[in-house]
Formats: sequence, structure tokens, C-alpha cells
Amino acid sequence: MDKTPETIRDYRDLIVWKEAMDIAEEVYVLTRGFPREELYGITSQMRRCAVSIPANIAEGFGRAQRRTFIQFLRIAQGSLKELETHTMLCIRIGLLSQEQSAKLEPRYTKLGKRLVSFVRSLDQDGTRA
Repeated sequence: MDKTPETIRDYRDLIVWKEAMDIAEEVYVLTRGFPREELYGITSQMRRCAVSIPANIAEGFGRAQRRTFIQFLRIAQGSLKELETHTMLCIRIGLLSQEQSAKLEPRYTKLGKRLVSFVRSLDQDGTRA
């Protein structure tokens, strides 16, 4: 779980942001090996949604309103699901090996669970998490 609210001074203190940055970095490294003809296809798509995850966490935090932050965390969750889907497709079409995917999938799952827990912790009035 993330640090308690009183120790969070900046979005860079958030575990979800740090993990999202690590995933984005890994996606960039892996997609460097994709064929050149995929540069504007799946490579671009994967990089865009990978970058979107930490970017939305940071932007939501910067808005300084709980409800808005929750909405941006949900957008980050959607980008994570999109990235998972692109990764599965890359395995199917031979751009990623099972071994490469096996490094990413647990990280996706862990971050997804953290995001859900974080949203629930912020969503004190019990609305949809």
C-alpha cells in the first residue's frame, strides 16, 4: 500500500507512480527490439499507454482535488489494461516471447492491485472503486 497521506509531499513519493515509471521504462526497452515497420503501430501504442500510466497519476495528484485524483487514477488503470492487452497481442503475433511477457505480467498485476487499493482508500464515501 502507498505511504500514509501525511508523508506524501509529491506524486514522486507514491509507490504506484514509481512502479508505473519502472513499467514504462521496461516497455521502452522491450519495444526497441520490435521491427521498424511497427514503429508507428504496436510500438507506438505500447509506449503511449505505458507512459500514460505514471503521467495520469502525476497529473491527478497535481490537480489537488480528491475526486479528480481518483478519476485520473482510474484513467491510469485503463491505460494499464490497454498495455496488458497489447502485450498479449505481441505474444500472439510473435513480437514478444513468453519469457519477456513473464517479466511484465506480474508487474502489471501488482500495479493494478495497488491502483485499486489506492482508489478505494481515497474513495471514502464508498462510491464505485
